[in-house]
Amino acid sequence: MDQSLLELLETKAEEFNCPAFIEDDPISIPHTYQKKQDIEISGLVAAVLAWGQRKTIIRKCQEFFALMDHVPHDFILHHQEHDLKRFLDFKHRTFNATDALYFIAFLQHYYQQHDSLEDAFATAIKPSDSDVENGLIHFHEHFFSLPDFPQRTRKHIATPARNSACKRLNMYLRWMVRQDDKGVDFGLWHKIKPSQLICPCDLHVDRVARRLGLIRRTQTDWKTALELTQNLRQFDPEDPVRYDFALFGLGIEERMK
Repeated sequence: MDQSLLELLETKAEEFNCPAFIEDDPISIPHTYQKKQDIEISGLVAAVLAWGQRKTIIRKCQEFFALMDHVPHDFILHHQEHDLKRFLDFKHRTFNATDALYFIAFLQHYYQQHDSLEDAFATAIKPSDSDVENGLIHFHEHFFSLPDFPQRTRKHIATPARNSACKRLNMYLRWMVRQDDKGVDFGLWHKIKPSQLICPCDLHVDRVARRLGLIRRTQTDWKTALELTQNLRQFDPEDPVRYDFALFGLGIEERMK
């Protein structure tokens, strides 16, 4: 074990895994809610829209949930057809009204039958599984199980079956599953173990991890995410993804310099 690398990761994880991290990060969106289902729904949308500058992501998420009157779960279950018209002008990057309306349709279908979005992932993950791969594959299949789903929306829900790094969904699972006393991640879900989480490979994390020798693969895909997480497990096998804070924070510091 590289002791100097461990010390760096521990120091930076402690520095960035704190309430001050929340305000400028998309995780601030689900932190505006108290109800479990509101946190799940807003977290999923915030993770999916987490593309581009963080200030823009947060602003577009706020705009999205204003269209739901800031009661996501209630809106999902009880909206009327005419309520959907307000989403026709919504757009963030390549996510548009067609995508928004399908997300709402799927979530309504799902929450009419389930109390928590956790089972959409956890039912396919065995306690003996080393990671969440089967859960991500199952979620993708379940998400697109409604008839006549728009093909264009597929690009917004990644799957390891296509060798995607699944960075947004891995970030979402980190938010929902990790539980500590730092106040950032929610720890709402208990059927998935923190040790099974995979580190989100965003641009900052990918760049820093390569510089630190935690990634050797030339491309960034699902196997790369597995490689990174396996290397982080040597420092903390029970909660390797807490070092996501360290890698992301180091990347932000480098960019600021």
